[in-house]
Amino acid sequence: MKKLTLVLIACMLIWSLATQAQTQGRFDLNTMEITDANGVLYPSVIAQKLLATGKYGLRINKDGKTALLYELSIEEINIRMANAPKPKESTYFKTGSTISSFKESDMAGNKYNLKEMAGKVVVINFWFINCPPCRQEIPQLNEVVELYKENKDVVFIALALDDKYELEEFLKTTPFKYNVVHKGGYIAQKYGVNLYPTHVILDKQGKVLFHTSGFGSGTVAWIRKSIEAGLNNTVPN
Repeated sequence: MKKLTLVLIACMLIWSLATQAQTQGRFDLNTMEITDANGVLYPSVIAQKLLATGKYGLRINKDGKTALLYELSIEEINIRMANAPKPKESTYFKTGSTISSFKESDMAGNKYNLKEMAGKVVVINFWFINCPPCRQEIPQLNEVVELYKENKDVVFIALALDDKYELEEFLKTTPFKYNVVHKGGYIAQKYGVNLYPTHVILDKQGKVLFHTSGFGSGTVAWIRKSIEAGLNNTVPN
């Protein structure tokens, strides 16, 4: 219990820092009046969640007290994704190295053996239900899965710390399109992972192509970049 509490505290800290990064530098969204073009007022919590999706922008007025929330065009989203800063690497993996294998089954009974995934890009997410940033990024991760749902060379695996019955209840209201593995804590311990969410992407040779901990504005963009790089045998940049 003490260990899980420490993990939750660390998770909350990362989420807090990521949220603070969305206060647009020296401006604090929590004290700002945020409206859209129709004059609809948005609570700061809602505005920050919308900004975190990468589909909205914020124009802060000169007074520093009011701001306009607006939806980005597809072109603007693509430009932002292309220019998204690379997230800080995690301390659990090393780019260009291989990782030890694991064998597991997801909640649907599908079996996975990392040793047998040569030739595929493997996208792994370490998470748990009571991790706020883990939950926050799920909608965007689902969009990434949708992009590659017809590509058999990309495999998405979500290693959850939670029991199966807890996940079944959670997924009823919050669908997660990764292949969810329950009680994956022992795999996280195997790699030394204790900050959540943590992402690692393996290329077709099974080498680490990308890895990071926490959820920041560039995380999902770099997951997409890394998948594309893995499929094309290049390096994400």
